Amino acid sequence: MLMITTMLPAEGQNAVQKKTDSQQLGFAISYFQGGKYHEAKLILQRLDKSYQLNPRFRAYLGVCYYYDQEYEQATKCLDSVIPQLQAFDPQELSFYYYADGESYFTLGKYSQAAPLYAQAQARCHEDEKAKIYYRLGLCYSFIKQWYKALDTLQSALVYYQQYQPQEKAKIAEIRNLIFACCYEINQPTS
Repeated sequence: MLMITTMLPAEGQNAVQKKTDSQQLGFAISYFQGGKYHEAKLILQRLDKSYQLNPRFRAYLGVCYYYDQEYEQATKCLDSVIPQLQAFDPQELSFYYYADGESYFTLGKYSQAAPLYAQAQARCHEDEKAKIYYRLGLCYSFIKQWYKALDTLQSALVYYQQYQPQEKAKIAEIRNLIFACCYEINQPTS
């Protein structure tokens, strides 16, 4: 087949390449849906360089970076496409915000992570809120916004107790964090 494509006129080669790239995009989507994020990432990166992928496929690429623990790349990619995804299903959009927030959180950039978690929380399913509130509470704690930390950790506690009562260690940890926030709030300011 390689010999055939090299013998075609330039426009014929372009048509063959576009068909091949279209098939590759199909493979990337299948890999993504199957949880093979590294494989999907490799294909999506190449296609994005050649074609400038649409926002959804670029969001997929950002998620692939997130799962491949390439957090800087994930934030760059997701930050650039999330504003273009506002018409998407709220739960899908919630995950893009969450992956972006998690990437910033892992990089220790809590101020950037907090608003992303807040956006994810506003769009996710009720049973997903516990973890997001918990992460949001940690962000506020790390940046010493104690009242916001207290509020979000109390919400995390309520959601964990309601939707994940078996997570006894996490519930105990959140109670300790709430106590720590109250302690910080009650400290005299100098």
